[in-house]
Amino acid sequence: MRIAIDAMGGDHAPHAQVESALSAAAEWPDTHLILVGNPEVLQPLLGNSAPSNISIEPALDVIENDDEPVKAVRRKTNSSMVVAGRLVKEGQADAMISAGNTGALMALGLLVLGRLKGIERPGLAAIFPTLDNVGVLALDMGANMDAKPEHLLQYAIMGSIYRSKVHGIAKPRVGLLNVGTEAAKGNELTKVAFGLLEEAPINFVGNIEARDVLDGKCDIIVCDGFSGNIMLKSLEGAASTIFKLLREELTSSLISKIAAALLKPSFRRVRDRMDYNEYNGAPLLGVNGLVVKGHGSSDAKAMKTAIRQTRTAIGNGLIAALADEISGK
Repeated sequence: MRIAIDAMGGDHAPHAQVESALSAAAEWPDTHLILVGNPEVLQPLLGNSAPSNISIEPALDVIENDDEPVKAVRRKTNSSMVVAGRLVKEGQADAMISAGNTGALMALGLLVLGRLKGIERPGLAAIFPTLDNVGVLALDMGANMDAKPEHLLQYAIMGSIYRSKVHGIAKPRVGLLNVGTEAAKGNELTKVAFGLLEEAPINFVGNIEARDVLDGKCDIIVCDGFSGNIMLKSLEGAASTIFKLLREELTSSLISKIAAALLKPSFRRVRDRMDYNEYNGAPLLGVNGLVVKGHGSSDAKAMKTAIRQTRTAIGNGLIAALADEISGK
């Protein structure tokens, strides 16, 4: 397996990318990791004893977070993100991972790799932790702010294939993000989409309210990118706030500190179950190549999780399965 890593994209680049690559290369010797970026920056971080399954692909430019996505992809052709995408396009890599500019990654998927036949709008999929520890795949998480009912149908089909191929769920349950569980609830988008999903060859379980997403009531939740991104940021913010409040309360007095010490193992388990690092790696489903988005603040642990998920997707032939399934719809 050959995975190209945008080594210059992300809040903790390039250190997190290099550290994760070194760890992944040691654990999975069958995987060749291509660090794409400035060799003068990357080589010192790798050191003189880098394993043989890590290489550097030169790219001297970087797409910044405040760059306009389409212009950046078209003009910064020697950027680490674009070069990584070109490696996938030319068959020199089986997949690419980037924690950089989300909009630029979407533009790269469309402009460099192109859409799969039958797909109008690719969607960014992300895994959220659930109470049953299975997780829920949510898409679209922000690749497209607007959507048509047909796009939500395509997200549902692609999400079902992804959960089946990558996570081994035989008949994944698909839910539609909405303001109520009744079929007639919602705006025009969700009302029309509900009918399409009912007729689709998927395991559709109906509307799901945002408060129930983490309860494990479905394996896939579909929505437009605007709603999905709001849900993503709301869940991240709520989790962060809860942990901050707990920290304040558990250090507010001597008795609280004693109780906190006794409960520390339990709190650590809760933190680990809610840790986005354990679920990092959101595939851009619908483009003609495997493109995986890492969280912008991904550290080395999160980047290694993205590498692991990418390996699984490659091993299970995700892109070929999507192409075969979608083209027949």
